[in-house]
Amino acid sequence: MERSSDKEEVLLFGTWTSGYCIRIELALKLKGIPYKYMNEDLSKKSDLLLKYNPIHKKVPVLVHNGKPVAESQIILEYIDETWNTQGPRFLPEDPYERAKIRFWANYFDQKVGPSMYPVMATRGDEQVRAMEDFWGICKVFEQGTKKDFPGKLPFYNGGDNLGFLDILVATSFGTYEAINEVLHVFHEEKIPELMSWAKALKGNPIVIEAIPPKDKHIAAIRKYLNK
Repeated sequence: MERSSDKEEVLLFGTWTSGYCIRIELALKLKGIPYKYMNEDLSKKSDLLLKYNPIHKKVPVLVHNGKPVAESQIILEYIDETWNTQGPRFLPEDPYERAKIRFWANYFDQKVGPSMYPVMATRGDEQVRAMEDFWGICKVFEQGTKKDFPGKLPFYNGGDNLGFLDILVATSFGTYEAINEVLHVFHEEKIPELMSWAKALKGNPIVIEAIPPKDKHIAAIRKYLNK
């Protein structure tokens, strides 16, 4: 997508294999913000990426009128605050409700996401134990969000009003069909609340547009596992 006007330019440096990048694409699409996608080859990072993110040297990076913003959760908040009258609000107005969402978003990125890596990196009994650890961490997320936001799970109930946690779950669990073709880790009986949430989100046309095609994702997972 190209810039919306001569006065405003939005660039997104990313790669389609990264869920962290996909969540920014989803946020921009939900807000209806025109942007230009700068696809990065992470084996040979561009000079522009290194210029805009010299500390971590990684994607995603959002560049708004020449000003770079790095780290996906920070970018999501920047998008929500900058275009606060456009599209859905990702975070609520109430400070305490915002704080609770930030807590669980942080838990999701520090615990849920990283617990998938041992599942992908192991085999046999070790992989079974890694899956059990993954499910246990997911259960904490399920139970904690259910307690902190009673009557609101799944958060997404149709329409375009996805919130902050919806975006994280959609871009991490929305690819469950592709991952299950290879790893069989997303089981409804183990994490029913999260799977219900993910399935509801997959019914959103903007989520469908943002998430990579199943076959393409399966090929990428198999390539990663064969390294």
